[in-house]
Amino acid sequence: MKGAVEKVFISEDDQYLFSQATHYDIYKKLGAHVSEEEGERGVYFGVWAPNAVQVHVVGEFNGWSEEAHPMEKLGPVGIWGLFIPGVETGSMYKFLITAQDGRKLYKADPFANYAEYRPGTASVITDLNGFEWKDAKWIAARDRRNLYRQPMAVYECHIGSFMKHPDGTEGFYNYREFADRLAEYLQEMKYTHVELMGVLEHPFDGSWGYQVTGYYAPTSRYGTPKDFMYLVDRLHRMGVGVILDWVPAHFATDAHGLAEFDGQCIFEHPDPRLGSHPDWGTKIFNYGKPEVKNFLIANVLFWLREFHIDGIRVDAVASMLYLDYGKKDGQWLPNKFGGNENLEAIEFFKHLNSVVRGTYPGFITVAEESTAWPNVTGEIGGEGLGFSFKWNMGWMHDFCEYMKLDPLYRKGNHSAMTFAMSYNNAEKYILPLSHDEVVHLKCSMVNKMPGYEVDKYANLRTGYTYMFGHSGKKLLFMGQDFGQEREWSEERELDWFLLGEKNNLGLKNYVSELLKIYRKYPALYELDDDWAGFEWMNADDGENSVYSFVRKSSRGTNSLLFVLNMTPIKREAYRVPVPIGARKKKYRLLLNSDEERFGGWGNEIAKEIAAEKIVCHGRDYSICVDLPPYGSAVFVF
Repeated sequence: MKGAVEKVFISEDDQYLFSQATHYDIYKKLGAHVSEEEGERGVYFGVWAPNAVQVHVVGEFNGWSEEAHPMEKLGPVGIWGLFIPGVETGSMYKFLITAQDGRKLYKADPFANYAEYRPGTASVITDLNGFEWKDAKWIAARDRRNLYRQPMAVYECHIGSFMKHPDGTEGFYNYREFADRLAEYLQEMKYTHVELMGVLEHPFDGSWGYQVTGYYAPTSRYGTPKDFMYLVDRLHRMGVGVILDWVPAHFATDAHGLAEFDGQCIFEHPDPRLGSHPDWGTKIFNYGKPEVKNFLIANVLFWLREFHIDGIRVDAVASMLYLDYGKKDGQWLPNKFGGNENLEAIEFFKHLNSVVRGTYPGFITVAEESTAWPNVTGEIGGEGLGFSFKWNMGWMHDFCEYMKLDPLYRKGNHSAMTFAMSYNNAEKYILPLSHDEVVHLKCSMVNKMPGYEVDKYANLRTGYTYMFGHSGKKLLFMGQDFGQEREWSEERELDWFLLGEKNNLGLKNYVSELLKIYRKYPALYELDDDWAGFEWMNADDGENSVYSFVRKSSRGTNSLLFVLNMTPIKREAYRVPVPIGARKKKYRLLLNSDEERFGGWGNEIAKEIAAEKIVCHGRDYSICVDLPPYGSAVFVF
């Protein structure tokens, strides 16, 4: 340990604020922090264990002795503290908690910033200071942006299975290597953000990071905390925002984790009807306890401040909002009014978004909420929960179910693809095609499509065109942009070898073209939640399974017309209505999904089409387009 070191201690004010759920820097006090007392350097340890009879620090520095370093209980809140001189960073440690029933519990530090490489479970002393950040311009620009008037195309990514190491080891790229590979790919494809799965420390690879034991530690699978800082900094300097999957809905029951931390339930509710998920085998946080709320809210601020994270995607929000989520009669308790709403979780979300978004307006909070719960998004301090965005799970379900259909049956389900616009202005939406849709028994995106191989890829190109044209920000899981054919597994890397195939390379090039157009034209992102930004030209042509609509910008310039043919039948001289105000304009072709460079058949569409005074679908003017089989066309006017 080199350089100046400040003394770390836990004051009465610290304890009081923690007990009121308002100590937003508590992670600087609890945990293990390099400190100095009376000229001697060492580490100050702090832990919340209100029901413990005694707590000891055990670690490599004392030979894991159970008696060498007893901690002092600092007050009625139940925080214990101890300074140990001479302890160095890099040492492993745990808290040995003596419970009231005499049990001795070896627990990892809930506030540790680094953990032993799995399957080890110890915490590791580390110092987060000293990293040279170079992303000041990105941070300043982020805080000035209007989130809703900016493009947002998210690449959902699992670090361990994005790409494996070629050196024959276990396979993981470390954060720095991954940063370089990922930055190259995202820059080439033109995504605006990446959403990283499984960053918070977790014991089991197969949980994909959704059963957490270390909320304050980037997983050691891929390197050190400063390696992770490098990853974020590298992406920021490339113009890519970083969103973390964050899991406050439940936590792992592993013996070294948060469950029954001091011999009793302090992080989870003690009543299993409120504190356990029977289907998931996990524990539910007690959102009514101030210290637990503080633990979680400070955790988001920790990732924002210490690692410069740009946003969180909150997993399983519905499971938090409903007391009976995934439970049968007798497995849950109603609230004080007799309902199934979790009033404490609702207050928690309002508190979280008020503090985080109120302090950092450029920070993004995204809710994965799968029901029709009202006002998930909106202004902080209002009636709603205050999230920046909500995943549109209804759109995702309808889209996937429609695209799986044999084209013969699509005309009978035509409204599935138009329904989402009927409620589009209810929330601020992200359209997700996430990892959950391409795992075991669900098929990859390309293999959801009907038909022969060439049909599948043509279908998917047009499906993605619909997604990028539809109102709402975008999210696409890794591998689906080049036609990963196998379902995703965390155990293997993506099938990058497929890029040697015409269809896969063509799809990748097509998605890249969609991303470039999306970022170039404000009509595709400025007015996502406003009918002023979207207009159906023909939403009702179920007989031909063709959709047409216009996206418009706030300035009324460079509007885009989308025409999509969802059948294998070529629609020659297909007539598309056009807006009254654009009747004299010419429609310039921006994108034809059937071009050979995209893996298509090579059917041509006129490069420029003039509107004619021919009535179509109730409009006085229209254009005539030759639509390829499973083809889509995008025009600018």
